[in-house]
Amino acid sequence: MGLESRGGPERDVGPAFDRLAAAVDPAMVIVTASLDGNDAGCLVGFHGQSSIDPRRWSVWISRANHSHDIIVGASRIGVHFLADGDHELARLFGATTGDEIDKFARCETVHRLGVPMLADCGSWLVGTRCGRHTDGDHTCVVVEPLIVGDADLHRPLRLADVDDVEPGHPVDGR
Repeated sequence: MGLESRGGPERDVGPAFDRLAAAVDPAMVIVTASLDGNDAGCLVGFHGQSSIDPRRWSVWISRANHSHDIIVGASRIGVHFLADGDHELARLFGATTGDEIDKFARCETVHRLGVPMLADCGSWLVGTRCGRHTDGDHTCVVVEPLIVGDADLHRPLRLADVDDVEPGHPVDGR
């Protein structure tokens, strides 16, 4: 079947793209950082390994998110890999906003290399921000891992598992 028989390049790709992206059902992470004494964290679905040598992990932070400026400005970033039992942490860091509440006061945290880390997450990494790029409504932050906690995740918490979590800020907030 040729490209033209599929509707051609001029058709509206929005609905098809949205179905494709939803079918991927990415694992969810919480990204944390500290800048000038301010701790921030948010729920993130856009992330992944972005280099083998050197090792790199990239996360995309919504520009509408209160945590955006702290995370993209911090020198070190924490990434917490959520398991299927972490729905309440996902709700705390996805449905609330740091400009209204202190998320870290509502969960147990430890600081690793100056980064606020969630004690209940067994799989995580802390790394140095080594790059960033803003495109569209998100900023990509590239992280070089410095330390890693790699507890057994079991089943990752997926986007479909948190479809009931309403964002703390509207998507078009900036």
